[in-house]
Amino acid sequence: MDFLAGCIGGAAGVLVGHPFDTVKVSVLVGHPFDTVKVRLQVQNVDKPLYRGTYHCFQSIVRQESMFGLYKGIASPMMGLTFINAIVFGVQGNAMHYLGHDTPMNQFLAGAAAGTIQCVICCPMELAKTRMQMQGTGEKKSKRKLYKNSLDCLARIYKREGLSGVNRGMVTTLIRETPGFGVYFLAYDVLTRSIGCEPDDHYMIPKLLFAGGMSGIASWLSTYPVDVIKSRLQADGVGGVYQYTSIADCVRQSVRREGLRVFTRGLTSTLLRAFPVNAATFATVTLVLLYARGVEEGPKDCELGPPNTAHHTQLPQQTQASSL
Repeated sequence: MDFLAGCIGGAAGVLVGHPFDTVKVSVLVGHPFDTVKVRLQVQNVDKPLYRGTYHCFQSIVRQESMFGLYKGIASPMMGLTFINAIVFGVQGNAMHYLGHDTPMNQFLAGAAAGTIQCVICCPMELAKTRMQMQGTGEKKSKRKLYKNSLDCLARIYKREGLSGVNRGMVTTLIRETPGFGVYFLAYDVLTRSIGCEPDDHYMIPKLLFAGGMSGIASWLSTYPVDVIKSRLQADGVGGVYQYTSIADCVRQSVRREGLRVFTRGLTSTLLRAFPVNAATFATVTLVLLYARGVEEGPKDCELGPPNTAHHTQLPQQTQASSL
């Protein structure tokens, strides 16, 4: 059930992140913000193309059209549903194994989930990053290295082997393991604090708020690592490599740009993080609530194990508010 809820939640996150109403509604959050983030993180500081988040948006639309914001979208569209299924599935099973629904166990279960999903996340983000950087500043690329995300991974594999496809895996692990731990820990603390009982008329807004703030907390906790990961994954396009290792990337980046390098693209990341994670977490929680309500009646809005001795000892207010 955790895997099913994760799939649906992942789909919800994708829908929030990309235009989904062909008539009137066009929601420009999600991938466009991610494209801006990557461009700002990777751009050459000696010859910067963009002055900031808004200027980057403006420049991409003017030079590459609106489609420029959606470069590399196929990769997350294919992988995000599976990633969310793995994350919420592993987290749910880890909580069952740990037995007690505590903030520390939520962190440990989230960290385990973040570690395992890197197997899909790293190649997916590699293809996304390469596609987002392709044809920078050109409305119609004169020479495309990659036709699409799958072609990108296939060409990298042919040229560099399995290690090339998993370029940036170490930084992805460093980012995702504690990042998802903070993600689930923050959601647990927030839902306990504000309360989200099933009969609460404001339950859905509370879930959206808790999910959105959890996403922001997660990104803030590991964002510097994401900057290094993006630079490593964008490095080597055309066979030219600038960095020899993670330490070399950090050293060169700090020497040339100072510590502020670790905040490049942060604004667009946080603008994206709230709505996407609000939709994902709220959807997963509501799906689990409905499923458990059908099976055993509505009891609480947790994402952890539904029936443990620990829960039966908690006050009703805490039980209903817990993750």
